[in-house]
Amino acid sequence: MSLNLKLPFIALISLVFLSKSFSQVSFTSSNLPIVLINTNEQTINDDPKIFATMGIIWNGSNTRNTIKDPINSYNGNIGIEIRGSSSQQFPKKSYGFETKSNDLVDVDVSLLGLPKENDWILYALYTDKTMIRDVMTYTLDASLKHYAPRCRYVELILNNQYQGVYVLMEKIKRNKNRVNISKLQTTDNSGDNLTGGYIIKIDKTTGGDTEGWLSNYSNYFGNTMYLYDYPKQEDITTAQKTYIQSYVRKMENAIYQGKYSGEGSYHEFLNDTSCIDFMIINELSKNIDGYRLSSYLYKGRNDVLHCGPIWDFNLGYGNANYYNGWKPGGFQYQAYLETDSWQIPFWWNKLMQDQSYVEKLKKRWSLLRKKELSDQRIKFVTDSLTSLLAEAQVRNFQKWPILGQYVWPNYYIGTSYESEIKWMKDWITQRLAFLDQQWKYDLNGLSDLTSNSGSIYPCPFTDHLNIKLQPKLSCEGYIELFNTAGSLVRKINVVFQDGQSELRFSGNNILLPGVYVLRITSNNRIIYTNKVVRKA
Repeated sequence: MSLNLKLPFIALISLVFLSKSFSQVSFTSSNLPIVLINTNEQTINDDPKIFATMGIIWNGSNTRNTIKDPINSYNGNIGIEIRGSSSQQFPKKSYGFETKSNDLVDVDVSLLGLPKENDWILYALYTDKTMIRDVMTYTLDASLKHYAPRCRYVELILNNQYQGVYVLMEKIKRNKNRVNISKLQTTDNSGDNLTGGYIIKIDKTTGGDTEGWLSNYSNYFGNTMYLYDYPKQEDITTAQKTYIQSYVRKMENAIYQGKYSGEGSYHEFLNDTSCIDFMIINELSKNIDGYRLSSYLYKGRNDVLHCGPIWDFNLGYGNANYYNGWKPGGFQYQAYLETDSWQIPFWWNKLMQDQSYVEKLKKRWSLLRKKELSDQRIKFVTDSLTSLLAEAQVRNFQKWPILGQYVWPNYYIGTSYESEIKWMKDWITQRLAFLDQQWKYDLNGLSDLTSNSGSIYPCPFTDHLNIKLQPKLSCEGYIELFNTAGSLVRKINVVFQDGQSELRFSGNNILLPGVYVLRITSNNRIIYTNKVVRKA
């Protein structure tokens, strides 16, 4: 994008910031890196970028940083603009910036230990009052061996004004350290070179990204818009546009026609393993923007399409009051809202009609729940990030006093940072229980001992629980409930008629809120196990 050259550029200067100017926020030091930006009294716009200077104070891990310390991590020029779509309505702005040389050309640099590049983002944490939803998700996804944007929490000072906690993060971009696909030249218009690499984005046509094509198929109403992300819209050639459009259409045709195996199946065009992990992360978070917005596909040379990288989870984990985003149950790939033009691509629902795909999905979920997405791992990540922000979040909410206030599109409105974190963690517990039930994961690894499938509802439950077994057995036995530590909490005799039974928890039989493993035994044989959640 162009740069605003209206004002003369000011050479690098020594930046000195006084705490008295920080909008009544006392700020002298932080456990986080400190980013200082000076625009020379220019206003930062959505477009074009303006020239500014940026300095970073970072004395290393586990070392405090003070505003009187030398600018020691980066001290140079940048081109900066406001970024985002709906988030631009908020007073706390997100920024995109490029690092520049003294001659004002793009220069790749390493910021806070991240791999060298020139395209970066300062992401404003506003509607997500936990301030960890995005970073947590990228951290979890990276453990699945995918590229996910790398992040660093910082505190930002803009033109001598304290702005709060931000995330310095990588912009999704073709790069050996980011989306590692072949570089397409304008001369790559035939043969193998034409086959890759490409990055396609499914998103709103805002922020200058307006060129692409519409799918031939609709989901409820409206057709998915695919946007060119790489090569950039000003660089992509007609031959390259024709190739990638045709390739995506062939993939869509195969899925629409139900070609799940054999010659001409969708596997010739789409890597279903990448789709499965992409779906797991989006369903774990129940990301209301998942699939339909801020979603990427990429294709390497002589390769098929892959889903990813993942992007934008600030409205996940129950942080939205529409699309049933606050409910821990239900699948987001099935979400539908008549008043929304941005629908989920039709092919996600069609993929879930492929029994082989569904089987691979369940197996992958079960495997990831043992380690990478286990309760313990997710708790460790959330607690680590919360601990890291414990000090800075106080200053952030002094600058932006939004705790206890509705910020679009919050469902839960906590009166403290701690209550926001607790609500989200409770939501995650219930969400994991729902997915474990739907995708048949057993916390104690006993599923190999059972020959029955079944369902338990409602989940989460309050005072009663219905159980349906397949095959529809008529038998007597007992049900055991174990807590997450493996201790037996309740043992109940039970009779199944035609595979069905009901448990009630009231009076002297009350069950405390929490997560439990339910195990059914009949004739000295374990016939069924599953996880259940008793809500408050």
